Amino acid sequence: MPDIWGQAAILAKFLLYIGALGASGLVIVRIVFAGPTALVAERMRKQALGLAALTLVAAGLGFMLRGAALTGGADGMMDPEMLGLLWQTPVGDVLLYRLIGAILMIAGLLIPRSGQWIALVGGLLILWSFAQIGHVRDIAQTGVRLLLLLHLVGVAFWIGVLSPLHRLSQRPDHLSHAARLGHLFGQAATFIVPSLILAGLLMGWMLLGTPTALITTGYGLALITKIALVAGVLVLAAANKLRFIPEMQAGNTDAARHLAQSIEIETTVILAVLATTATLTSVLTLPN
Repeated sequence: MPDIWGQAAILAKFLLYIGALGASGLVIVRIVFAGPTALVAERMRKQALGLAALTLVAAGLGFMLRGAALTGGADGMMDPEMLGLLWQTPVGDVLLYRLIGAILMIAGLLIPRSGQWIALVGGLLILWSFAQIGHVRDIAQTGVRLLLLLHLVGVAFWIGVLSPLHRLSQRPDHLSHAARLGHLFGQAATFIVPSLILAGLLMGWMLLGTPTALITTGYGLALITKIALVAGVLVLAAANKLRFIPEMQAGNTDAARHLAQSIEIETTVILAVLATTATLTSVLTLPN
C-alpha cells in the first residue's frame, strides 16, 4: 500500500493521462474528421484547451510530488535543492517535454486554422514523453518506445472521438453528423483496434518476460485487470459500430440516445483503465 505521497502521485499521473490523452485525441480527431465535427469544433477546441491546461498542472504537480516522496514531507515539493537534483535526472527531461508540449498545444489552440498543427506537435511531444521514463524506458529499446508512442496515439484517437460523438448524438438535428462520425471512426477502428491489441501484447510480453508472470506477480495481475477492462470497452465499441451507428444512419433517433448512453459507460470504463495504468506505472514493480 503506497503512502500518502505515493497515492498523491498516482492521482497526479491519472490526471496527467486524462489531460494528455484527452487533449491530444481531440486535436487528432478534429484534424482527421474535420467535416463531421464541424458543428462541435469550438466546443472541442475549448475542451482541448482545458485538458492541455490540466496536463500542464498535473505534470508540474507530479514532479513536485517526487520531491515530497524523497524527503518524506510536503516541504520537499518546494525544496529548491531537491527539485534541482530531480531536474538533472530523466524525471526533469520528461517534465520539460511535457511543459513544452502543453504550451505548444495551448498556443496552437489559440491560433485559428494552422494552429491545430502546432497543437498536434505539442500533443505528440507529450505522448512521446511517456516513453522516456518508467518501465518502457528500462527496456532501453528505441523500437519499444516507438511502439508505445503508436499505442498512445491510437488510445488518444479513441478517447478523442468520444466527446464529439456523444455531443452530436444528443441532438436530433445533428443525427446525420453523428452517424457520419461514428461510421468513419468505425472504419478507422478496424485498423486501430488490432494495432492496439498487438502493441499491448508485445509490450506486455517484453515487460513481463514469461506468461506465468501474469498470474504470479502483482504487476501481472494488475495487467490482467487492465486487459479485462479494455475487453469491456471493445465490447461496447462493437455494439456501437454494429448496431447503433447503422440504425442512426437509417434515421433512428432512439439509436442515437442509446449510443450516447453507451459512450457514457465506455468513458467510465476507460477512466478505470487509466487509473489502473497509473497504478501499474507508479507503485508496482516488474518481475525479475
